[in-house]
Amino acid sequence: MAEIATIARPYAEALFKAATADLGGTAAWLDPLAAIAANPQLQQFADSPKVTSAQVFDVVAGVSGIALTDAAKNFLRTVIDNGRLSALPEIAAQFRALKNAKSGSADAIVYSAFPIDGAALADMAETLEKRFGRKLNVSVTLEPALIGGVRVVVGDEVLDTSVKARLEQMKVALTA
Repeated sequence: MAEIATIARPYAEALFKAATADLGGTAAWLDPLAAIAANPQLQQFADSPKVTSAQVFDVVAGVSGIALTDAAKNFLRTVIDNGRLSALPEIAAQFRALKNAKSGSADAIVYSAFPIDGAALADMAETLEKRFGRKLNVSVTLEPALIGGVRVVVGDEVLDTSVKARLEQMKVALTA
C-alpha cells in the first residue's frame, strides 16, 4: 500500500490551490476535521462495508460542530468517497506546511510541564522567533514528564531546555 504522505499530497496541493484566496479560513475548518478523522472509532466506522459514504459524511459533519462552507463539504465528500478519511490528518499537515511556506512561517510546538499564560507565551514566542529566524505559529502541549522547563519543536529542529533533558545530560556525563 502507498505511503500515507504520498496519498495525502495531491489532496493537500489541490486544496491549497483552490483555497489560495482564503488559506486561514480553510485551515479553520480543515484542522478540526482532521482531528475528528484521526479518531480510531470513526475510522473503524468509516471502514465498515455496511456504512455508506453519506452516513460517514453526516457523522463527521455532525461531530465537527462547525458550519462547513460548500467548499469544505465538497472536499470532505471527495475524501470520504475516495476512501481517504484516514489520510485527512496528513492532508491537513501537508496543507499547513504549504500555507506556512507561502507565508514564511513555521509551526512551533512548545511542550511544557506546566500551563503557560498568555503574556509569558507571547514573550516566549518573540524569543523563539529570534532564535529560529522566522515567524512562528506557537501552540502549547502539556507534558508533565519534563519536570520543568520547555522543549520546543519547529519542523525537524528541537530546542530542549527541560529539567528531564538536563538530568539525562548529567547522567551521561557521570557514567562516561
